[in-house]
This record gives sequence, structure tokens and C-alpha cells, in this order.
Amino acid sequence: MGWFKRLKDGIQTATKFKKETPDGLWYKCKLCNEMSTMKEVRVNFYKCPKCDYHIRIGSHDYFELLFGENFELLFDNLISKDHLNFVDLKPYTKRLQEEHQKTGLTDAISVAKGQIEGRNLVVAAMDFTFIGGSMGSVVGEKIARAIDLSISLGCPFLIISKSGGARMMESAFSLMQMGKTSAKLTQLSKAGLPYFSLMTDPTTGGVTASFAMLGDLNIAEPNSLIGFAGPRVIKETIKRDLPEGFQTSEFLLEHGFLDFIVNRKDLQGQISNLLALFEKTKN
Repeated sequence: MGWFKRLKDGIQTATKFKKETPDGLWYKCKLCNEMSTMKEVRVNFYKCPKCDYHIRIGSHDYFELLFGENFELLFDNLISKDHLNFVDLKPYTKRLQEEHQKTGLTDAISVAKGQIEGRNLVVAAMDFTFIGGSMGSVVGEKIARAIDLSISLGCPFLIISKSGGARMMESAFSLMQMGKTSAKLTQLSKAGLPYFSLMTDPTTGGVTASFAMLGDLNIAEPNSLIGFAGPRVIKETIKRDLPEGFQTSEFLLEHGFLDFIVNRKDLQGQISNLLALFEKTKN
């Protein structure tokens, strides 16, 4: 099958990574239970054509949505180490190898740089298929390096979050990434460069408690679960019923935690407007 691979540098092929989007000819919506063809879903930016439910997609899908095929992947050589010789149902090193083989990814976040209407942008996007989008040492290091790149290029930085929280297999090493990423974002701010945070479904745990909620602009996709602990844990802790729609992006927008909600079909245009606004303000 080697004849099928694209040979031009900078263009990714299906043999190099696997997308998170559903396979097959048909898709049954998790929200409205209606059936649609995958062609209809793809044309609709991987949203349900019937109810507009945003289907979970991966980092490379977002890169293509923002940049088309003209983007460069960065820091993909970084791989987590098993500092603790952690063993759960299986050794952590074996778990990492299996996740890499299954997803084609080296960790739960990917970084790319590209241009939208001629303006530079560095993007770090998380993948839920890689150990639940969990934040380990590689996630923190990739974000740190992406911020350094944004500073050197003098361009804005975007993180697309999708995570179940810190990675338990790395213990304190994963928790340290909360402080590390927050400190690096301070450097970005001191350089006068904006940080845009896009939260998608789900964004929880230590990711929410650190870089996901630190954006100069905090935005989200519709009907995304965003919070620290899950609704069930909170309800059991406080022994009270939670408000309807609690921890959805719409609830957070109403209560002042988000600046706006963006439909996926409008994402490229909205980011382009923000880049143009930043450029105008900078000049």
C-alpha cells in the first residue's frame, strides 16, 4: 500500500495518524439518536445534521479545520517515561506503547503551527483517545515548548482542551504540569501575546484547574462538559441537587466563566477575527 502515501512534506497521511472521528457509512447521534450518513456528518463539520451535536474529534481534525493541510506538526518526538515503574492492570510503559499503536499519537496532545489568512498561529490540541486526554509530563512540556515558539514568532497561542484530568500513572509529575503550564502562560502574557483557550467536551480535572481556564479569552464548543470534579461527585459531596445544565458550556457562559461559545463551523472565522484584532491592537 506504499503507493497510496502522499510524498509531499508537511501533508499528513492516514498511515501516520488515526482520526477520532467515527468510521463507517452511518452515524447514530448520541444526543438525538437520529441516523445520518457519515458524508452528511463530514460536510457539517462533524456535527449531527439533525440536532447540531458536536461529535468529539481529535487534534489533527482541528488542525485541518483551522489550517487546511498547510500546517507543521511539532515536538512529536517527546514520549513519557515511567519514572515510578507504575503497574496497574499492566505496566505503564506497555500502556504507552499500546496507546501509540492504537492512536498513532505519541501522547495526549499535539502541537502544530500554521497560518490563518496569512497570520501565524501556534495550536496545541488534546486527544481524548490517548489515555482519556490525561495530562502527564509530555503534555506540560509540549505546551511549554509551544509557548516558547509563540514568543519567538511573536504570534498568539491557542490550546484546544479535551481531557479527563491529570494522569495518575505519573503521580506528582502530572500534577507539577499545572504549575509549569501556568508559569509559562505568564511568560506569554509578559511578552504581550494573547492566549486563546478553547474548551471542548469534556474538559475536566487538573486541566480545567490550570491552563484551560487561564485564557485571555476563554471559549467553548456548545454543550461541552467543563468542570473540575464530575457532577456525580459534587452532588454526593454537597448532598444537594445540582442546577439543570450544570457544568455545560452554556451554564458557564451564563455565570461569567466563558467569553463566548463558538459553533465548530464558525471556529476558523472566529479565530481569524481574533488574530486580526490582535494584529490591529499591536500596531
